[in-house]
Amino acid sequence: MSPLTAFGLVAVTAMLVCYAMERRSPWWVLGFAASCWLGSAYGFLQGAWPFGLVEAIWGGVALARWLKLRAAPRL
Repeated sequence: MSPLTAFGLVAVTAMLVCYAMERRSPWWVLGFAASCWLGSAYGFLQGAWPFGLVEAIWGGVALARWLKLRAAPRL
């Protein structure tokens, strides 16, 4: 396994874990955003720019969700 493939595997695994844990804390949503950006970097590095672009957008969407969750009053 090449280092680039290992990096991609770690990024996508982190995305999966963070997505599964999102309901536990807003910090998992932020982790999901960060792992999306890692996946984006992987996509661009391997030459799959459409994947990299979409993952970068997903990271932005997740960041916006995190900001909204952080601003919401807790019950």
